[in-house]
Amino acid sequence: FGTLVAWHLDRAFALGVRLLHNREDAEDLTQDAFLAALEHIDAFDDARPFWPWLSRIIVNRGLDLAAARTVRVTEALPDEISDSSAGPAEAAERAELLARFRHELALLPPRRKLVMQLFELDGYTIAEIAELLDSSPATVRWHLHAARHQLRRPLAHFRQEGP
Repeated sequence: FGTLVAWHLDRAFALGVRLLHNREDAEDLTQDAFLAALEHIDAFDDARPFWPWLSRIIVNRGLDLAAARTVRVTEALPDEISDSSAGPAEAAERAELLARFRHELALLPPRRKLVMQLFELDGYTIAEIAELLDSSPATVRWHLHAARHQLRRPLAHFRQEGP
């Protein structure tokens, strides 16, 4: 089991941070998930990969913890998303768009927000997210569609009309 922990610790912690947006909470979640996995290791089918099983434990426990919070936390977008070559007007508009996007993303229900982040920001595929969340690909696509739809209206005035 120690070898499994060593192989999956960094990835488990990264998923915990993505879910909870807080390093200390993610550390607690990761530790809790590994302990739960150890407690139920006899239920694990060793013919299957360990990561999907562990990631489901992390996601389920992380979503429960996130839902229990009364204050929603926003997450800063990575610096590489911003365009440093833009002029002052473009930079101001971009900053306003990013702030508005962060705000609107924080308002999404936890599962939609997670699906949107995993797909759009982390590059997971629909199939990977479905396995991670123990859902069907159709359900993941629906959550992604619903999240995009919910973000479309408040961000509509930022859309540029093409010729």
